[in-house]
Amino acid sequence: MPRLSIVVPVRRVRGSLRACLESVLAQSFADIEIIGVADGSPDGSGQLLDEIAARDSRVRAVHLAEPAGSDGRRTAGAERATGDYLLFLEGSHVLLPGALQRIADRLDAAKDPDVLLFGHVRRPFRGLPQESRSLRLLTAMGGTDLCTLAERPELLGVAAVCWNRAVRRDFHERGQVSFAPGAYGDRMYALGMLVTAETIAALPVPCVEHRQQRCLPGLDEPEDTVRPHDVVEQFSELFGTLQGTARFDAVHSPLFQLASQQLLETYAEVSRRRRAYVRAVAAFHREYRPRGHRPPAGIAALRLRLLGRGRPAALRGFDAALAVRRRLLEAAAGARAGLARRVLPVLYRLHRLRPLDRRLAVYSAYWNRGMSCNPAAIYHKAAELAPGVRGVWVVSHKAAASLPPGVDHVVPGSRRYWAVMARATYFISNVNFPNQVVKRPGQVHVMTHHGTPLKVMGMGQYPYPAAAQGLNFKDLLHRVDRWDVSLSSNPHSTEAWTSAYPSAVRHLETGYPRNDVLVNATPEQVAAVRASLGIRPEQRAVLYAPTFRDHERGYTCRLDLSRVARELGEDTVLLIRAHYFHDGSGLGVLPGIVDVSGHPSTEELCLAADALVTDYSSVMFDYANLDRPIVIHAPDWEIYSAVRGVCFDLLSGAPGDTPGAVTRSTDELIRVFTDGTWNSAANAELRAAFRARFCPFDDGRAAERVVRHVLLGERELLPVAPPEERGGAVALPRQAAQQKEEPQERQEAAGTAV
Repeated sequence: MPRLSIVVPVRRVRGSLRACLESVLAQSFADIEIIGVADGSPDGSGQLLDEIAARDSRVRAVHLAEPAGSDGRRTAGAERATGDYLLFLEGSHVLLPGALQRIADRLDAAKDPDVLLFGHVRRPFRGLPQESRSLRLLTAMGGTDLCTLAERPELLGVAAVCWNRAVRRDFHERGQVSFAPGAYGDRMYALGMLVTAETIAALPVPCVEHRQQRCLPGLDEPEDTVRPHDVVEQFSELFGTLQGTARFDAVHSPLFQLASQQLLETYAEVSRRRRAYVRAVAAFHREYRPRGHRPPAGIAALRLRLLGRGRPAALRGFDAALAVRRRLLEAAAGARAGLARRVLPVLYRLHRLRPLDRRLAVYSAYWNRGMSCNPAAIYHKAAELAPGVRGVWVVSHKAAASLPPGVDHVVPGSRRYWAVMARATYFISNVNFPNQVVKRPGQVHVMTHHGTPLKVMGMGQYPYPAAAQGLNFKDLLHRVDRWDVSLSSNPHSTEAWTSAYPSAVRHLETGYPRNDVLVNATPEQVAAVRASLGIRPEQRAVLYAPTFRDHERGYTCRLDLSRVARELGEDTVLLIRAHYFHDGSGLGVLPGIVDVSGHPSTEELCLAADALVTDYSSVMFDYANLDRPIVIHAPDWEIYSAVRGVCFDLLSGAPGDTPGAVTRSTDELIRVFTDGTWNSAANAELRAAFRARFCPFDDGRAAERVVRHVLLGERELLPVAPPEERGGAVALPRQAAQQKEEPQERQEAAGTAV
């Protein structure tokens, strides 16, 4: 029997569940069981729970046949628990390091109390962890000895939630108060356990990080929403259940004061049937107000008296007076917003009065740098499958000159640009459209992204100053809220995008359209690309494609490339691809080196290369589709991961994390390519695991999936072809020649043996 049972309700926590469970599994105290309870979460949270449970026997995945609500998920988990104590942890929260050991030690020291309260820190949706009011209260109390609520009524000031306390399981099973439905359904349970407990202990240290989530109207599950009138009923049921119990009379007055205050706060949320709500609160006051009870003085007391006496008209008048001040404060903000609206192009506003063009799609890539990446792949497939939807590219003046003949385009800020942005139905981009773009009803925004994330993205950048510099998170969320569809190339990306960009967007696991060409390429196409780059058939081509550093200005090469080229000899050519944030590599003309920073297609460079050398660029995830060697050159991994933030340990060496050989210096890189390590059997096994993790949907039909689903309106996505039926492993000319020679070599070896 484990000491602690941790129950985790699982629903719509795809972007946070892994961090939650890993925070528990990484605890030094290991005498635990984790019970994750899912009931059909539409975002794939249940599948992620199964994945983690399959890797660690301490995690048990429970799947309920029908949606049960947050109360049903918690109750189902508690019923299956076998530990001495129950802890409830939300799938969006994490345990702080050492928390379980501290909890276990305190339980032992207190000789197994009914309830142990512990502290938490609060992490705002946009911000760093902050000390909570509950933690300040527990700290001020100094870790009280065993007590009852009657002896320390100030414990009612600790947040009434189930995830900041450990409850002895047999006490829980005897309890008279259960979880209530709704978003705050654990409040009555938390209060009921506190009132009826014979022994309460406190631990005045933070054990949980409460990570506040973005409020997304429309995504709440029906069973997790609660009407204001339900709150009155829940408090009435709580008081009715507790009334007459042994310890209720001693805490009746402070508990009633707490309930009255929360009912008053809930009143602000009442938009319909306000009179009925006030009458219900008044009835609650008449039934359960302690004799002689007097609320504290002040404005709050006046509002409480008006609410408790059932005088909605007087309360409305009082609230109206308070609202005057709020309106005056909001007037300045409204004026600023009005000014912003006035400076928007008048032409754009006029065009938005016209009907949408159902046969018009807007494409953009890399902040209008040209026609490339996932949007380009979708554009070409749309021309084939949906020719009735014409595409217009948004490109800069400079990029317009490099567009292929016949590609329709507009330049940002031009008169036609505003007309197209106002009337188009489809918006397809791998980055965000400007803030000034107003999404009209009926318009569909598709975020294709432009890589699988190794580094943290979006809201995850907030704690990293170098990554967050220049990023307005409020504006980012405004842009994210325009998305209807977010493309994903693998389950890892779906999880990362859900966390980085919290919104009501639908995540489509289609694979990356830009990778279709890697999977579908023919030997003739590969040969043509190599020839266009001047690579001879017998040469080994190595593509070096590093990423940029947020904490650095300009491009810094972390390899002695001239020495690498010299040591590897004339049979090897180095293709150097600087990040597009830089103008180029700045290398000039060097023997054995070709600067391809200005090449229009990264996909073609991948097709041409026998091997990829990169540091932390997302090109590694795309290149894995080719099943060719990948070498990670990471001389500054510790700095990069600390300053930029990363999603997983690229250098761990674990299958699925590391795609091949790892080097930290020029000498190591040269050795890898001269002793055969770059293409060893061991690194081939790592590459296979990496490919299985990050390329599960890239079967060469990703663009077709997007076109059929978004532009043609097909509801079901095309099924993904299994790996054995895909391309993506096209033999290079030099490799093909070697393969032709092998049968003869084997025959000669066999003849010698005979």
